Amino acid sequence: MAGPRLFKLYRDFESQSQIDAQYDPLRPVADPAAARQHFAERSAQARRGLRCVLDVPFGPTLAETLDIYPAAGGAAAPVFVYLHGGYWRANTSKEFSCVAFGPQALGFCTVVVNYALCPQVSIDEIVRQCRASLAWVLRHIEAYGGDPARVVVGGHSAGGQLGAMCLQTPWERDYGLPDDPLRGALLISGLYDITPLRYSYLQPLIQLDDGLVARNSPAFAARRCATPMHLVWGGREQSEFVRQSLLMHSAWQAAGNVAEQAALPDCDHFSVLHGLEDPQSDLCQRLLRLSA
Repeated sequence: MAGPRLFKLYRDFESQSQIDAQYDPLRPVADPAAARQHFAERSAQARRGLRCVLDVPFGPTLAETLDIYPAAGGAAAPVFVYLHGGYWRANTSKEFSCVAFGPQALGFCTVVVNYALCPQVSIDEIVRQCRASLAWVLRHIEAYGGDPARVVVGGHSAGGQLGAMCLQTPWERDYGLPDDPLRGALLISGLYDITPLRYSYLQPLIQLDDGLVARNSPAFAARRCATPMHLVWGGREQSEFVRQSLLMHSAWQAAGNVAEQAALPDCDHFSVLHGLEDPQSDLCQRLLRLSA
């Protein structure tokens, strides 16, 4: 006689604990405190050592600010706009000032975006803020030495989802900008189907419902777009982070767009970002190619 049929929360996951094991990125990290300390210390060094203009407002609320690290070489520099992670409920732009080190050495103007967090606002509102930040950059970055025709959006973890959502913006309808205004996208260890997070430890803070999931899962709404997308993840990340990037890669290509994907060996969900501090790294070399 057959046993009881198990209920599936999502794909083959039958319990929250199974989903949490895949979507808590700290679990494979040997020393989580050291991982956080790295970003805090290196970001403080960046703000001390690099020319920067901090807390530039781009929208009407206090959270909507940009930290700009102008290129050393003057005008018409390529631009890297970075959207931070933290599962939409943690971190600020200041924890990730360090992502300017590698791009700055390659002649980029780097912009690190700050946005409001869940549960004070919804993911819908965070997406709106990130889109508004890019619209501001496209209109105003020339005053900081950046070239608005060579803007690459980047993001890590939740920031990867936000970057993918920005590519799917109706730019002309909502902002009066060309529909494909971005030169490229460098998305790192992102989340492109947010369905499983509704059944995870994150749900009390991010408060997903059917509408939020449908509106904010970019793998299921890829449009025809001239912006090439590079999807990268760490070779030591959980298999679901790998699957998420492969899902977005397939969706972007299926829509007729250009996409590349790569795993960076020996990197976890946090150390994969260290490449943005090194101009010779795979990440920075991808950024350089995307901006060309």
